[in-house]
Amino acid sequence: MIGSIYPFFDSLAFALIFGGTIIASLLPATGRDARRALGALKPFLRARPARDAVTAEAAVRRIQRISEYKGTICADWVKTPVDFVHRAACRLADADGREAFETWAREELEDRKARHGAAIAFWRHAGDVAPAIGMIGTVLGLVGMFASMNDPTAMGPAMAVAMLSTLYGLVIAYIVAGPIAARLERLSDAERGWQVRTVERLVALARAEEDEHRGWRERALRRVG
Repeated sequence: MIGSIYPFFDSLAFALIFGGTIIASLLPATGRDARRALGALKPFLRARPARDAVTAEAAVRRIQRISEYKGTICADWVKTPVDFVHRAACRLADADGREAFETWAREELEDRKARHGAAIAFWRHAGDVAPAIGMIGTVLGLVGMFASMNDPTAMGPAMAVAMLSTLYGLVIAYIVAGPIAARLERLSDAERGWQVRTVERLVALARAEEDEHRGWRERALRRVG
């Protein structure tokens, strides 16, 4: 098995293409973007947005039941393993009105979109640049091959670099970086979907409470008047 794979490995081509792709991906990115891209590999393997959506919906229903009797100020009583819902419940309980909570939620979702977008862009750029780095390796290998035409023993390694460089570039683009970027984007869209629904329901809850309080004040003023 190892013998059948060995012809497809060349340390020079491997270092050139993988190293070149990493460098070319890091140059337009910030250090934070690169860390986010690597950190995204954990949710890439473990994220379950459908499961989180079900858990979030159950938590919101509990928040609604508590709020009916004690108000949104007690929303943080609800415990949930989903971090976003926990933070949203705490913010709802502490917020100075619906508008303050809406502002926090909008900024939170926008910040999340930027973080995820940076990680996805990093992997997508790696997938885009890898074939080009592979072509550079191929050209260098061909140059080395033509430069050693008088030495048949040197032509083989140069030819291997030329051919394997293209292969490695395609592997990175279409088997590694490209699929990672596509899956991260799908996970991000699915996660954002249930988070937006969660925020909308909590905002509606805060709005209903404000309307109720406003109605009490208006009725009290009419009685006094």
